[in-house]
This record gives sequence, C-alpha cells and structure tokens, in this order.
Amino acid sequence: MRHSTVVRDTPQDGTGGTRDRARDEAFVRAVYDKHGVFLLRVTTGLLWGDSHQAQDVVQEAVLRAWQNADILDPDAEGIRPWLVTVVRNLVIDGYRARKARPPETVDTALNDLPGPESMEPALTKKLVREALADLTLQHREILVHVEFLDRSVARTATTLGIPPGTVKSRTHLALRALRAALAERGYTP
Repeated sequence: MRHSTVVRDTPQDGTGGTRDRARDEAFVRAVYDKHGVFLLRVTTGLLWGDSHQAQDVVQEAVLRAWQNADILDPDAEGIRPWLVTVVRNLVIDGYRARKARPPETVDTALNDLPGPESMEPALTKKLVREALADLTLQHREILVHVEFLDRSVARTATTLGIPPGTVKSRTHLALRALRAALAERGYTP
C-alpha cells in the first residue's frame, strides 16, 4: 500500500478549510500600514511609555484582527475602534495577570553583597593589621617606611636618623616577626 503526502502552501484554518496566504499577508500589511503607528502610540501611552511591551501588545492585536479577517475590513474606519478596544483589553489583562502572580524577585540585592573575590583582600588586610599590632614600634616603623611607603633604604635611614645597615637588619627582623604573627593567625602568605 502506498501513502501519498500532499504539501500545502496555505495553512489550514480552524474549520478544516485552507487560508489564502497572499490574502492574509495583504490583510496584516494593510492593518499595520493604516493603523500601526496610531495603535503603537495609544498602547505606549497605556503602558506608561514601555515601547517594547507596546510593540508586543500591538502585534497581538493585529494577530487577533487577522483571526477575524473574514468579518473585518482593514480599510474601513470601524476597525480602528475595534483594534483600540482589543489593545485596551490586552493591557488590562496583562496588568491583572501581573497582579495575580507573586512579584518577581530581583537579584539586585545579591549584586550588592561582596563576593569571595572582594572579601579576601578585606580579610587579608584585617589579618595584616592585627599582626602589625603584635610587632614592636621599631619594626612597625621600618615596615611602614620600607614596605608600605616604598621608600629606599637610604631615604628611610635619613628619615629615621639611623644607619642604612640598621634599616636593612630591622627590615629583615620585622618581616620575620610579621610572618610569625600571621602564621599564629593561620595565614601563610
């Protein structure tokens, strides 16, 4: 037994008949050409300036007009009030649907929370401050000049009024004491 397949260029309508694609396209084009700009302006006003949603609503209204193409004439003046009523009803339905659903959650609050990449420097800074508090005044002073202010040994020696060799040895001892203080806190650089 052979099966045959028929390919149709025209879509079927809900009654089992076929629709004329060229007529449908002409109808939709005529509705958009004659009423599209007006409908978009009215819908944008009803939606408080949301032009993207307004375009969707106008598209749905034209689709509903196309579904009723057998009783509507796109060139007649009576179609405009009908389209405006459809647009108005679609806007009201959308508003009611949004009110019936629970509000959508936004992740903006989560974006404000610091993530792991921003927490680590803050925690490291806190640990270093606590470890510096354990050092002697001389060791903190040397580390501030040499490491944090990025001064040379000669300039630090001049500023503090001590020989450059003393700056070098105090820096070495201060860094060793800082490492030990950080290790006590469980931090290993």
